[in-house]
Amino acid sequence: MQTEDLRIFIAVVKAGSFTTAAEQLMLSKQYVSRRMASLEAGLHARLLNRNTRKLSVTESGQLFAQHAQRILDDIEEAERAVSPRRQVLQGTYRISIPMSFGISHLSPLIAEFLGQHPAIQFQVELVDRYVDLVGEGFDIALRIGNLADSSLVARRLGELKRVICCSPEYLQRKGTPETPEDLLNHHCLRYGREGQTGWELELELEGKRRLFDVRGPIVSNNGEVLRDAAVAGLGLVLLPEFIVGPALQYGALVRVLDAFHPGSLSLHAIYPQHRQRSEVTRVFLDFLQERLKAQLLVSA
Repeated sequence: MQTEDLRIFIAVVKAGSFTTAAEQLMLSKQYVSRRMASLEAGLHARLLNRNTRKLSVTESGQLFAQHAQRILDDIEEAERAVSPRRQVLQGTYRISIPMSFGISHLSPLIAEFLGQHPAIQFQVELVDRYVDLVGEGFDIALRIGNLADSSLVARRLGELKRVICCSPEYLQRKGTPETPEDLLNHHCLRYGREGQTGWELELELEGKRRLFDVRGPIVSNNGEVLRDAAVAGLGLVLLPEFIVGPALQYGALVRVLDAFHPGSLSLHAIYPQHRQRSEVTRVFLDFLQERLKAQLLVSA
């Protein structure tokens, strides 16, 4: 087994295709295909499922990818230890980040970070779904909200504040809710999927949190869609400040029920265990945490 085969295999896993991996490595597609066939033959295991529409990683391939990446990381670390340029961060990293948060706040930070570390190449995908980091070849993912139990490593970057708000025009038509119980008499624009109907709020006198049933004309998995619906006067919305902040500043939206503390959302970075020793992972996440804290978007 050659180190080159490991590099090609990891590139194929991350790219999701022989063609893209070959272009990135500046190799021919035929050579990449031959090396992967030779690797599988030597291991006596199927690592990749190939068809005309899509290439996917088998369960054995996912396991092998974790070990292969760890070996490559160790080689890179060893090279840096004896290289006169060991302080230079380098490598290609595939990152998954949430759509709205990525566009509004992470995009300029990523550009700034890459400006400081020009030897690093990022492949950034903006998606709101939860990607399979190992199976799809991602090195890091940023996620907002509760995390499911998994073997992945999680680093908390901070908290994102949320507010309940609506347009002034909506309040003129429907009146201002004074307590969470009043929500049943209002149109509420809900984030998530149909069936996820509750908003968890803190009762002012009891100091306890309770789930209140809400209903409304729209449910979406995109906060910007809900924000625009709220600006149009369709109802109340519960969203992070980073989505509704500008609309609040210029008066298109106004806060309501502030005393009942809708609570914040945790922002985490997650990555496979073999990335724990990655200097790029550490430096990049330190950078993000510091910049986001400085912008008052999150509190660590």
